[in-house]
Amino acid sequence: MVGNTLGQAALFSIGHIMQPDIIVSYALDFLLEFATLFFLVFLLAGLVLSIPSKKEGSASFFVELAGAKKYLKALFLWSVVLALAGMLLFRIWSYFPVCHVSSCSWLNFFGPSIFPGILNQFPFNLTMDPNIFTEVPGYGGRSLLLWIYPLGFMWALIYSAINLLLFILTPFVVPLIVLEHKTLRGAVMGSFAMMKKIWAEVAACALFLWVIVCGVFLTYLLVQAAHGYNDPWMAWPPGMITSHPTDTWIALGLLYYLAVFIVAFVVATVGGIAVLDLYTSAKTGQNAKIR
Repeated sequence: MVGNTLGQAALFSIGHIMQPDIIVSYALDFLLEFATLFFLVFLLAGLVLSIPSKKEGSASFFVELAGAKKYLKALFLWSVVLALAGMLLFRIWSYFPVCHVSSCSWLNFFGPSIFPGILNQFPFNLTMDPNIFTEVPGYGGRSLLLWIYPLGFMWALIYSAINLLLFILTPFVVPLIVLEHKTLRGAVMGSFAMMKKIWAEVAACALFLWVIVCGVFLTYLLVQAAHGYNDPWMAWPPGMITSHPTDTWIALGLLYYLAVFIVAFVVATVGGIAVLDLYTSAKTGQNAKIR
């Protein structure tokens, strides 16, 4: 997540300074998305391999993570497929029409305006004055922090949501590759076949984890209510900021970020274990027991 955030910020900075053509821009987007997904897929492979070994008491996660190198080619190709699919979904999502009809304005919740709207609220803004973090002292220009936050963080969240959707749609590809030694094509076909058997369990598990994530993520509303709503981006003329949060509120915002990252890590680990339980359930025909 941190690496993707920094990568997104670097892409924004490159685009602002060098203004590459559309082919180069797409190539850089693909490389960042591929790198992110490859690490996620490789870690998932190590997790899937380590769980059965721990039951036998013979290996640790890091031992099995090193053993996942045997499936490097298939995992590499699967990461390429996921990266291309993720970029396609992102382009479709980014062109989602903004509805101006009051009767269907709720559709805007799913459009590209949701994340900027959320991230403009405290504690996602560490300061009401953006110049504190974006002006380089003695230089007068913009620092890399302008691109890291909120832009880099915002787009990292968007791609994370898309990647999560891809993993939910194809949950058993990695287990089939590393546990049954199937080819990539065989693993994809096998994953869809297994999904037909236990699609209700997969949907219930994904919904449960999604509710937990949303519950933690949306607690920013409580902080905003306690702090008092003040949107700096609506200030006019630009730069006239009348409210500055105290150090306590900034510290609270940082703690909130830390809590979100910890929850994301725990949910990702639980999700990986749940995938293996669901995989075993689909293979044996028994109900999955989610730990």
